[in-house]
Amino acid sequence: MKVKATLKQIAKELNVSVSTVSKALNDSPEISDQTKIKIKEYAKLKNYKPNVIGLNLKNRKTKTIGVIIPNILNSFFAKVFSGIEKVADEKGYNVIMCISNESLDKEAHTLEMLSNGTIDGFILSVSEEAQKLHEYDHFASIINDGTPIVMFDRIADQVECDKVVVDDFNSALNSTQRLIDLGCKNIALFSSVDNLSVGKLRTEGYLKALKDNNITLNQDIILRTDSEDDLNNRILEISEGVTIDGIFALEESDSVAALKYGLKKGWKIPEELSIIGFADGILASRRLSPSLTTVSQHGVEIGEVAARLLIDRLESDEENKPYETVVIKTKLKERETTRKL
Repeated sequence: MKVKATLKQIAKELNVSVSTVSKALNDSPEISDQTKIKIKEYAKLKNYKPNVIGLNLKNRKTKTIGVIIPNILNSFFAKVFSGIEKVADEKGYNVIMCISNESLDKEAHTLEMLSNGTIDGFILSVSEEAQKLHEYDHFASIINDGTPIVMFDRIADQVECDKVVVDDFNSALNSTQRLIDLGCKNIALFSSVDNLSVGKLRTEGYLKALKDNNITLNQDIILRTDSEDDLNNRILEISEGVTIDGIFALEESDSVAALKYGLKKGWKIPEELSIIGFADGILASRRLSPSLTTVSQHGVEIGEVAARLLIDRLESDEENKPYETVVIKTKLKERETTRKL
């Protein structure tokens, strides 16, 4: 592999100072055109690459954003990331993406590693383990050290920072109400995210809709779990005699599990069973039959808003700029798992 030259090596070979080399490579008017050309051509010949962090030490800006997502397999996070990258590119920022894999330790380690001069700020969704343990000190520590954070989707109310969320409570309330309006009276809840903030809010919306319509709770069909495996096991335990005519699912994987359950039971969908689920990928709309009616979370828009919030804060001269929480409205996309009125 070709070895990259340093400023010091170039200066020694050309018998000039390191300062002269640096100024020539940055087109300083203090250096003659002839010297600039000579230094630039030699630097190119020797495979010199500027150290972005080093070049920005004076203003302590790297023009780089760190993004930490909990799960790379979730299409929602992929859409959010594409929105972040779009705005970052427009604003001249680079993006480094890391995955916490739902681990508190990995999340904290990544924050500490990248905040040491590598990035200017973070955009992140809180890991499952951090939410489960209510452990958020690692976020507060980074913010207190001067590195801003924007949280999206899964947030920590205890941490003062900018946030971007969807209206999980009202989205769930309205989705459950839609099932009720379609004539469903025995609406099951499928949740594998009960330990997450979004899962709790969606469950509260579901329960409120049932209460508002005087529908008695049936705990046998309210499946609140912390993982896909636990949910699938609970589904297998549903009694044969239990009546279900609607399912509200809180995650994309939960929505798929609901559809598989209905098909396995041999129920006609949507005539005998209607399904609405939170999902933001092509899986629900194109790859499943029947296609799922979903609550779209607008992942790309969430990413764009989060990136703008962070970059605006990084480039603002305002001291003690107030933190913002932006709520993105969801949209119910009706497909083949709900009846038409």
